[in-house]
Amino acid sequence: MNLPNKLTILRIILVPFMVAALLIPVSYNYLFAGLIFGAASLTDYFDGKIARERNLITNFGKFADPIADKILVISALVCFLAKELCDPIILIIVLFREFVVTSVRLSAASQGKVVAANMWGKVKTVTQIIAIVGVFALQTLFEVLDTFVDAFDYFKWEYIFYIIGEVMLWISVVFTVISGVKYVLDNKDAISEM
Repeated sequence: MNLPNKLTILRIILVPFMVAALLIPVSYNYLFAGLIFGAASLTDYFDGKIARERNLITNFGKFADPIADKILVISALVCFLAKELCDPIILIIVLFREFVVTSVRLSAASQGKVVAANMWGKVKTVTQIIAIVGVFALQTLFEVLDTFVDAFDYFKWEYIFYIIGEVMLWISVVFTVISGVKYVLDNKDAISEM
């Protein structure tokens, strides 16, 4: 197994650690979970970069890399939903898009074709990662302010940080929808064979 594929597998392995760090109620759990999420996200950048530079692109990588991205992002969003930091509609749209795209990929695979992610899929992933890192950062900042500022207006800032996080997540949803529509349009032939 080559290095890019090992990085993809590492991204999947880091997910349970991110989930545990996020859901275990300890001080600064958002910071720890965010750092793990950030490290996992960096593996996405490096596995693609190394695969292209060293000509190590494989069918396994084309298939597993986007699956690893989905596992990472959806796990974070499910945890955010559990912690009431994410609108359920955001998660539903993301899941719908991922099921549709995965169905197209499986249809193409049954025809002997491997469909790699397109540029819109990469934009979608980057905006999702930025939004999720933003939520982690806002919640960490909220905890720091709550700990160190005496006159901290808890409910006002909790609401403001929630709204900022939601806006970032909704922006990523716009790119999620665009990338899903583009993916389906680009792969109409695979769908027509279903």
